[in-house]
Amino acid sequence: MIDRFIQYIQTEKRYSAHTVKAYRCDLEQFADYIVDRYDMHNLLEVTIHVIRSYIADQKKDGLENKSINRKISSLRSYYRYCLREKLIDEDPLLGIKTLKQSKELAKFVSERDMEKVVFSKVENFEIRRDELIFEMLYQTGIRQAELRQLCDFDVSSDTLLIKVHGKRNKERLIPICSELLLLIQRYQKLRDEQFPQRDNFSLIVDNKGRTASPTFVYNVIHEILMGVTTLEQKSPHVLRHTFATHLLNEGADIRAIQKLLGHSSLNSTQIYTHNTIERLKEIYQQAHPLGDG
Repeated sequence: MIDRFIQYIQTEKRYSAHTVKAYRCDLEQFADYIVDRYDMHNLLEVTIHVIRSYIADQKKDGLENKSINRKISSLRSYYRYCLREKLIDEDPLLGIKTLKQSKELAKFVSERDMEKVVFSKVENFEIRRDELIFEMLYQTGIRQAELRQLCDFDVSSDTLLIKVHGKRNKERLIPICSELLLLIQRYQKLRDEQFPQRDNFSLIVDNKGRTASPTFVYNVIHEILMGVTTLEQKSPHVLRHTFATHLLNEGADIRAIQKLLGHSSLNSTQIYTHNTIERLKEIYQQAHPLGDG
């Protein structure tokens, strides 16, 4: 039954390979658990008692609430599928709530540190390519996977929009400024001179003209951020957090930011409001006559 469910989320739900792998891992781990603990070999026989026991044992093993909630989510999706397919009469996760978890502030690079990022003016393919990777991620807030999927024809010079292919093949349009368009065009000219016979339509390519890999994009951003911030995490996703936080700090509407980021739920976007509140507290402490500043 796990295989049927996996095929469903691959072909019909079109989940990413990473998500599919996580679901399979969670379900197979749960299947092993019910065999070891209850000598139960059929996932369809599971009851709410078994689910509660599983959650309690995960807690005893020291697993964080965030990780346990992900496993609960995997099981919830699986049993809803089984219910829909009429393989079970009752969902064993009815009444099971997710565990409380502390809200972590999204890590972002300060505006002051972002101003430290400087690129050479030399018209060199690799320099302009690395600059474009950085500016695209920071100025648009797109995911590194979305950046790597961009093709030349996804960029409209007439409307100053880029077409982004997000999770589950959802498309969205994101505005870009004329300076970023100019950078794209300068880079494209250098790229096409460097690789006149490349066999792909990817906007961003590596040093051999191939579509940039996740590791390649990560290494470019990590090296750039190494020189400007002491943040422990120096990844493309930090620039996505930075994009959203800086927009909020400048008064942008959170629902507009939600659309730009491609979040299906506003809850996903609201993590950035905590950063803004922390900044307001800091300003208050420094500037208010009764503050600590």
